[in-house]
Amino acid sequence: MKVAVAGKGGVGKTLISATLARILARRGFEVLAIDADPSMNLGSALGICTEALRNITPISQDDELIEERTGPMGDIFRLNPYVADIVEERSVKGPDGVRLLVMGTVRRADGGCMCPANALVRALTRHILLRQGMFLIMDMEAGVEHLGRGTAKGFDTVLDVVEPSVKALGTALRIEELALDMGVGNVEFVANKVSSIEDLEFIKGRLGENKSLLGWIPLDPMVIRADIEGKSLLDYAPSSPALRSIEGLALNLVSKFLRGS
Repeated sequence: MKVAVAGKGGVGKTLISATLARILARRGFEVLAIDADPSMNLGSALGICTEALRNITPISQDDELIEERTGPMGDIFRLNPYVADIVEERSVKGPDGVRLLVMGTVRRADGGCMCPANALVRALTRHILLRQGMFLIMDMEAGVEHLGRGTAKGFDTVLDVVEPSVKALGTALRIEELALDMGVGNVEFVANKVSSIEDLEFIKGRLGENKSLLGWIPLDPMVIRADIEGKSLLDYAPSSPALRSIEGLALNLVSKFLRGS
């Protein structure tokens, strides 16, 4: 199953991506977690040590690798570079056996164009999406601009994370629209930072009667404390309310996939 986690900045995409990855790995799935967010915080949220993370160069910024696979930097380069070995060679093994691949994003003024870095990232993403027998979770860039470049194309599901705010819900509905337009068959909404029944009803009302939540996660001070301590939620507060809710979310996600929804 290939899952892209999207949403407005600050809604909790990275927390949900990392925690889901480790919960699923503990349940016996082979899990590859991909960090495609410029902030590149997925590794720390997974619980990978700082020293190991310092040694990672995002694929999109690895000029040596890009030139090796696409040819010398310039106007002529390979559009279909060899990428079959990159996951094994460039991913880092984290807690519970989750493998982390830091993809990064292509940062150019004309970021939608084809350039050597973009060619490598696109080819690698296509290759990963074709792999069988694994759970793929991608922590996507915040907002909607990247979806216009087709970044979620080929994923089974987009987890569309919202919080109780008008701006977050507006972004979530736009993400759903773009994801469906590019052929993603399944968009699931997840509510985060819910502090009351009123928050939950507000979110449901804004989404509309024809949209439901796959799950919701309470506003939990343990999430903030874990972040301050630089630890994963699973390691810092294994019995926290937020963690229990994400465990339920993982079960719902797998159940829907097995039913073919």
